[in-house]
Amino acid sequence: MVSLLAGLLVFLGAHSVSIMAPAWRDRMAASLGVGPWKALYSLVSIAGFVLIIIGYAAARAEPVLLYVPPAGLRHLAGLLMLPVFPLLLAAYLPGRISAATKHPMLVAVKLWALAHLLANGMLADLLLFGGFLVWAVLDRISLKRRTPRATPGAPPARANDAIAVIAGLAAYAIIAFHLHQRWIGVAPFG
Repeated sequence: MVSLLAGLLVFLGAHSVSIMAPAWRDRMAASLGVGPWKALYSLVSIAGFVLIIIGYAAARAEPVLLYVPPAGLRHLAGLLMLPVFPLLLAAYLPGRISAATKHPMLVAVKLWALAHLLANGMLADLLLFGGFLVWAVLDRISLKRRTPRATPGAPPARANDAIAVIAGLAAYAIIAFHLHQRWIGVAPFG
């Protein structure tokens, strides 16, 4: 559990610099240069992500049950996950989806976290998905008060929404019906 908590602190901490200390973040990026700042940010994020994976795997080996979700919540979780991948892609493919949601990646993270909290009742699940849900809510609130930075991605185009939806639903199907079992050890629909 220590690795999971450490990973969440490192990963979400790195992703919270703009929430907690935007002026410091801007000073560091200016001082180091944008490229080195992004490299450092990426290394810290990867280290946190690796710790999350190691910690979550270890916690699942010795589960601590908090609650047993009703079977119907797994179906609701599957439904909530449907827009997640299209929203993730819409973050980098500007179009009507991106404009309507304002921050499609944060909406995707919130839906992903909520869906997994509904379908899982272990302590590690609460820490992992609850941590991401709280972070996404706080980040969305903070975005109302800070100057947005440019997001890399494709230029705005009419086809972007169709690409996001079609490719996103394909990614959902591949992950839900094949990769989730292989990577996580749980078949969402099995």
